[in-house]
Amino acid sequence: MNAPDYAELHCLSNFSFLRGASHPQELVQRAAALGYSALAITDECSVAGVVRAHLAAKEGGLRLIIGSEFRLDDGTHLVVLAMDATGYGDLCQLITRGRRQAEKGRYSLSRSDLAAGLPHCLVLWVPDAGADAATAAWVRGTFPARAWVAVELHLEGDDRAKLERLRALGLPLVAAGDVHMHARERRRLQDTVTAIRLGKSILEARAELFPNAERHLRRRERLAQLYPPELLAESLRLAARCRFDLDEIRYQYPKELVPEGHTPESWLRVLTEEGAAGRWPEGTPEKARKQMEHELALIAELKYESYFLTVHDLVRHARSVGILCQGRGSAANSVVCFCLGITELDPARSNLLFERFISRERQEPPDIDVDFEHERREEVIQYIYRKYGRERTAIAATVISYRPRSAVRDVARALGLSLAQAERLAEVYQWWDDGKMDAAKVREAGLDPASPVIAQLAGLVGTLLGFPRHLSQHVGGFVISHARLDRLVPIENAAMAERTVIQWDKDDLDAVGLLKVDVLALGMLTALRRMLDSVNKLRDSRLTLATIPAEDKDVYAMIQKADTLGTF
Repeated sequence: MNAPDYAELHCLSNFSFLRGASHPQELVQRAAALGYSALAITDECSVAGVVRAHLAAKEGGLRLIIGSEFRLDDGTHLVVLAMDATGYGDLCQLITRGRRQAEKGRYSLSRSDLAAGLPHCLVLWVPDAGADAATAAWVRGTFPARAWVAVELHLEGDDRAKLERLRALGLPLVAAGDVHMHARERRRLQDTVTAIRLGKSILEARAELFPNAERHLRRRERLAQLYPPELLAESLRLAARCRFDLDEIRYQYPKELVPEGHTPESWLRVLTEEGAAGRWPEGTPEKARKQMEHELALIAELKYESYFLTVHDLVRHARSVGILCQGRGSAANSVVCFCLGITELDPARSNLLFERFISRERQEPPDIDVDFEHERREEVIQYIYRKYGRERTAIAATVISYRPRSAVRDVARALGLSLAQAERLAEVYQWWDDGKMDAAKVREAGLDPASPVIAQLAGLVGTLLGFPRHLSQHVGGFVISHARLDRLVPIENAAMAERTVIQWDKDDLDAVGLLKVDVLALGMLTALRRMLDSVNKLRDSRLTLATIPAEDKDVYAMIQKADTLGTF
């Protein structure tokens, strides 16, 4: 049979946590291998996996469509696809609204949240068995000329009757797959993650599992046997209208840090020169001056001035309210960072290499980690929120993924092992075991390594390793934008009150060119603050981290005697 062209418009990855059973990259690679014209990644109220899908699509030559799936509070099931950059921004803001209106890990959207109609998006309605004319009328009226009924046929015994029922709703039809896995072989894992999500064993959850493995990326020849040709052709027409590419994202740093009459380049030079005058009142040493000019030229060439200005602003604020802070790592190689007060170590005293910090050849953004007193870092975080607003800044995500212990524990429970057995089995595995089920360790947990259940568990654990479990917040990486950040990436609530998190992690940010500023906490800085306060009061001095006598012989004598208890 001839294989018709087809674009899959409804596909969930494992970033629909504990629903999808394949990585975004696996879905993209499989769709490309099957000769699909396009693939839409439509995770539930999320675009957390689209950067990984985007990179895989570029490598594999597949056109990627970005969308998201939503279940409204009244049960209405929709898939929204971005047609252009405006539609993508609207989609991100809709996801943000839903996530911000609910506790972490959940979302809440009503029909009123969609009243504007998403004019730059296409909408698929996925009707349930009780779909009625009233919902059809709402869909048609809210998304005029941009709404379709998704026809999803999965050999569940009533496909012919289902198709006729959907035709009667009076909206155009399009073929879609409700894909949850890239290949049929993932069906067992899909059942397993569903059971984990429901907090049940697979046996207990059997009524809530899919009846077969049809929710995978199917061969186009197979689709031609199931769907009328006009529905497959309609998928191509919808895909042709969705032209947004993630490479179109344009990110800008905040502009309010640059006073009128200056450019970021000229203002960074002014602040650096002022800082140099403070560091070296009798004149900048020739070595430091030469290095400073080299750094400023490279920063200007790579257009990182706004990044330095942003970090300088945070450090300036912290010092203005008496919070001790210090840049760590390779930023200490920079004379510019020293002049701006980001670091307190004079690089002129050493021969450290600035190119460890910023390099033209590596094409990597600078990474300035700034530590603040751990007891007062929250003041700096809330300063960022106040200055830029919740719609322009948020903390980067960290993707919490399955490691051996968590995978063993969850899969064991899903396969029907008791809680005690699952815990014993998980306890004998460590992160360095790579999920390999060692017979001796299984016996140590009181189980039979020859058991079919253990063999099945080993296979499932091996596949589940590395699957995302949920999003957490980065230890302190802030993304700050000149325009609305929630039109570049959705923002959601963190578990901690007054914190908000974007849906992308550090690697995703690097891939799409969004820079983050690291606002970190260090307990020892609190101890150092107390030490400086005590010493300065005792000696009537004004010592700072920068002016503590360098290479103090008495300190080295203490170290030689191991007489360092209580010192840092």
